[in-house]
Amino acid sequence: MPKNISLKKILLIGSGPIVIGQGCEFDYSGVQACKALAEEGYAVVLINSNPATIMTDPEFAVRTYIEPITPEIVAMIIEREKVDAVLPTVGGQTALNVAIALAQDGTLQRFGVQLIGASATAIRKGEDRQVFKEIMLAIGLDVPVSGIAHNMEEALAIAGRIERFPLIIRPAFTLGGGGGGIANNYRQFKEIVQQGLTLSPVSEILIEESLLGWKEFEMEVMRDCADNCVVVCSIENMDPMGVHTGDSITVAPIQTLTDKEYQSMRDASFSIMRAIGVETGGANIQFGVNPQTGRMVAIEMNPRVSRSSALASKATGFPIAKIAAKLAVGYSLDELKNDITRKTSACFEPAIDYVVTKIPRFTFEKFPMADSTLTTQMKSVGEVMAIGRTLKESLQKAIRSLEIGRLGLGSDGRDNPPLLGDGTPDLDVIKKRLQIPSAERIFFLRYALQTGFSEKHVSELSGIDPWFIRHIQQIVDEERSFQQNPTKIPLRRAKKMGFSDCQLAFLSGTSEMEIRNRRKAQGIVPTYRLVDTCAAEFAAHTPYYYSTYGDEDEIYPSSRKKVMILGSGPNRIGQGIEFDYCCVHAAFALREEGIETIMVNSNPETVSTDYDTSDKLYFEPLTLEDVLNVYERENCDAAIVQFGGQTPLNLATSLQAAGIPIVGTQPHSIEAAENRRYFAAMIDRLRLRRTVGGTAACEQEALAVAAHIGYPVLVRPSFVLGGRAMEIIHSEEDLRCYVRTAVPSFCVGPLLVDRFLEEATEVDIDCISDGSLCVVGGIMEHIEQAGIHSGDSACMIPSCSLSPTVLEHLKEATKAVARELNVVGLMNIQFAVKDGEAYVLEVNPRASRTIPFVSKAIGVPLAKLAAKVMVGRKLRELGFIKEVVPSHFSVKEAVFPFARFPGVDILLGPEMRSTGEVMGIDRDFGVAYAKAQISAQSALPSQGNVFISVRDIDKDAIALIALEFCRLNFRILSTHGTTAFLGSRGVQAECLAKLAEGYPNVLNRIQESKVHLIINTPSGRQPRKDEILIRMAAVAARIPVITTLRAAQASLEAIRAMRCAPISVRSIQEYHAASPPLFSEETSPYY
Repeated sequence: MPKNISLKKILLIGSGPIVIGQGCEFDYSGVQACKALAEEGYAVVLINSNPATIMTDPEFAVRTYIEPITPEIVAMIIEREKVDAVLPTVGGQTALNVAIALAQDGTLQRFGVQLIGASATAIRKGEDRQVFKEIMLAIGLDVPVSGIAHNMEEALAIAGRIERFPLIIRPAFTLGGGGGGIANNYRQFKEIVQQGLTLSPVSEILIEESLLGWKEFEMEVMRDCADNCVVVCSIENMDPMGVHTGDSITVAPIQTLTDKEYQSMRDASFSIMRAIGVETGGANIQFGVNPQTGRMVAIEMNPRVSRSSALASKATGFPIAKIAAKLAVGYSLDELKNDITRKTSACFEPAIDYVVTKIPRFTFEKFPMADSTLTTQMKSVGEVMAIGRTLKESLQKAIRSLEIGRLGLGSDGRDNPPLLGDGTPDLDVIKKRLQIPSAERIFFLRYALQTGFSEKHVSELSGIDPWFIRHIQQIVDEERSFQQNPTKIPLRRAKKMGFSDCQLAFLSGTSEMEIRNRRKAQGIVPTYRLVDTCAAEFAAHTPYYYSTYGDEDEIYPSSRKKVMILGSGPNRIGQGIEFDYCCVHAAFALREEGIETIMVNSNPETVSTDYDTSDKLYFEPLTLEDVLNVYERENCDAAIVQFGGQTPLNLATSLQAAGIPIVGTQPHSIEAAENRRYFAAMIDRLRLRRTVGGTAACEQEALAVAAHIGYPVLVRPSFVLGGRAMEIIHSEEDLRCYVRTAVPSFCVGPLLVDRFLEEATEVDIDCISDGSLCVVGGIMEHIEQAGIHSGDSACMIPSCSLSPTVLEHLKEATKAVARELNVVGLMNIQFAVKDGEAYVLEVNPRASRTIPFVSKAIGVPLAKLAAKVMVGRKLRELGFIKEVVPSHFSVKEAVFPFARFPGVDILLGPEMRSTGEVMGIDRDFGVAYAKAQISAQSALPSQGNVFISVRDIDKDAIALIALEFCRLNFRILSTHGTTAFLGSRGVQAECLAKLAEGYPNVLNRIQESKVHLIINTPSGRQPRKDEILIRMAAVAARIPVITTLRAAQASLEAIRAMRCAPISVRSIQEYHAASPPLFSEETSPYY
């Protein structure tokens, strides 16, 4: 069918901030959808609250709204823009929930707006657990025994009917299994049920019989208006059911079903698509199969582009989001061409002749009190994907892509098997670790097989299919053979099994370079195969490659000038989508400069790994071996390491030593900024202020430095990102403990020990330098005081409280440092301002995580300009010669995963713990801050009760804040001491008992829904147990918690501003047009 020409303007709803369960895969999907709709001549309007996304760059839509994604705000945009249709299926669960709300409250009907991609009815059928169950039974498909509950009484009745534990609890309309879990007894059952009812937007949960140990499969399916159905990709979870699919190792295509079983599942998928009513897009459908009986049950479906859709797209080369967007406007699959083959249509199911492995990336080290057991509630923050000709090859490549210090399944010098006192393996621990799902279980499979466990026994203990265990056994056997006869075992055979040069070097007692030279001398080099969607039946026209050994090489290097861009690898706390944003901009910029771009990355969620972002894409681990292989095969001219965060920076010196020219700021300058002695000498030479500090290579040196400069001190290892292992230390005893536990060794570099400036204002500055001219991109004033990691602190552009004199000094200091380090490209510098004096805290001569935010705030694509500068352009010829100070306020706020980790204190510190960010924009600071809080899912109340509990030093300041809350008709709640103090300052407060004193205390009031905001500054370095319990209860009840006075003051301003006038919306195109002009329309790099 032809496209729908009655539609002119389409609103695309994004997914908002990066959170566990909803990551940057939706930026990838959104970008594809925006391009697809624009390609068809539609005017695209976009809403997304996440500034770190490519989709919110202004060129992807005619109007881009960086606003909270709520039904009220989306309704304003619909009315303002007069859109004809809304596409909610590429914005994750967030977009679907908003679309359903707009359909239910009559907004869509009132404005005559169509819902495209999936009807409201189809969304309800797919998302409502009870309705989905009834439909499955009606079409003859089996489902787990289950029931739907809307309150605790109904839940207990269902548990009684099912009659046996464990029970699975799944809330409706949540993402990543949020609020769900596995209950093994009534106590756990009640806790999870209460959590699920709270987090479900419709207060609905599904309680079902346990299918723990069953095999789990996923089908990515598309259907069009002509009832053409295709399976784009089949996916098998290596971990059995009981582990959320986002946390499971998965493999594509399905490996352990017979053809008959697969066809049955395929037919069931098509029946489900038809019954649910998905007729213009894609869906993800999950099945469970009993490994003993073969019984197949339908688990759930997502009637939208999902997390697995991004994986399926990258695994097959089939652009699901792009095709889904075109189906949504009326096309049928047979009318759409396959971009990769340019011959087949989209109704041809992809066929792949390789194995794809996805492994999730966890950051439990950031939450040491969290339970690391994997359950039905997702906990991973990112993922990697690897492609190989066999499972063995792709599995080992995927493990080394994780960047967790492992270079394969084992034999890398980092094995840590459990041992008894006599040095023999602890079999009991190994058995337990096989039975309990965790991020490390894959390594315990190997330990068990090495120890002599049979394949059958390992399979029975873990619930993992014997087929997977057999392949791991083959890796173990090869490892043993190579170690025994390193010169006799063919290198090619080991390489075909995915062994890295480092692993083979460890096994043979040589160096990585010796193995590399040896295999190259034997002609053993990787070959590169195309991802072509058709198992080589047709020629591929999009150069998207993976490495393997022994097969035909399908690369045809060009003679053009080529620059390799190293991506940022898997998302993790401290290194996320912001760095992928910079890599994508580099690819766009170099293409404009006529340079061929070679992208290397391992993250299937990203825009950088879309097949048309760069000229060539290599889906490879970001290790020295793999990067050198690609570089040599392509015969590149240079490499960019500045944009991908710490991952490529860790390779920079080794790459340069291998003869690879590094574009932009040189590695020695990057290392100089991390070398504390050089850094201190440079700051002194430039006559700038710095905090007193030193370096330490051992515990005694650290104690000596701290004693000399005085406590409190800020300590951290060298060469880390996201404040890893960074801590504020108040005493010698705490420092000893830190050195022995948080930083067990200083193998990468020395420990940095600096005097900590209390109650200082922290400032971040991003700038660009072309080697002669340095221009400040943005000055960000942090709202929280120094001591909270910059990635976790809210910040604003422009500054509100810094004097013109201080601001000018900060700019001059920034330019002086950039000149001294010979920066060519981007640089981030952090200051602490106290009593009018600025102290240089840290310098990073590379892209920072704030680049996307600053770019959106000022309307200048800093990463894109920096890439051009790095290949020889000058800022003057590019037209960027002065700082842009916008006429509006932009506030960046962090988003945290605390709800996923019950028992973890939410108190912030110098180690980063946020997973994503949002942005609030308005001409009024208070409104901008309020918008940021709404987007961060921590909306401030407009009325109600505020509980206040602060340390003694903060009581004078809090009295003034409490008085202002009273003037806004809030009621103040506090305990005895604070109540008495506030009373002495004229503030009336309701007195609550301390937790140990009984009723009524603050926990009682939280349970009674009588607390709407909490202001709680910590009492000391080790927070009191009561404080932690209060903050944890607030997270569970979704009550905003403020832990600093500055954030309390900003929140007060936000509430006051919201009281004065209703929220209004404007696109960033309008905000940028109202700011001081910088580029003409002809020379703007954005428009």
